[in-house]
Amino acid sequence: MARLKIETSVPESHLAQVLDALHTAGAGRTGAYERCASTWPITGHWLPTSAARPYDGTPGQAHQAPEYRIDTFCEEEQAPAVLRAVREAHPYEEVVINFLPLYEPTAV
Repeated sequence: MARLKIETSVPESHLAQVLDALHTAGAGRTGAYERCASTWPITGHWLPTSAARPYDGTPGQAHQAPEYRIDTFCEEEQAPAVLRAVREAHPYEEVVINFLPLYEPTAV
């Protein structure tokens, strides 16, 4: 079973909601632990095009705002459910969510 690292960013106003969505969809489980994740404050930067309907910012104007970065993980087969859950809970029109394969060496 392959595990994936999940990376996304969210405004503080929706941090708890997105974390709950991730964990409800199965992310952050390892051994006897659940709801494992790391969060830290960052600054997001974006330029909405004229076709955009941004949650924060104005089309045609570069914008930056405080956000929280979330890192967690899931099993590969959970990824579609995790993606749906984050998109439903996240306020952004276009959510950036990365799924990266994790290398897990064999125990010696």
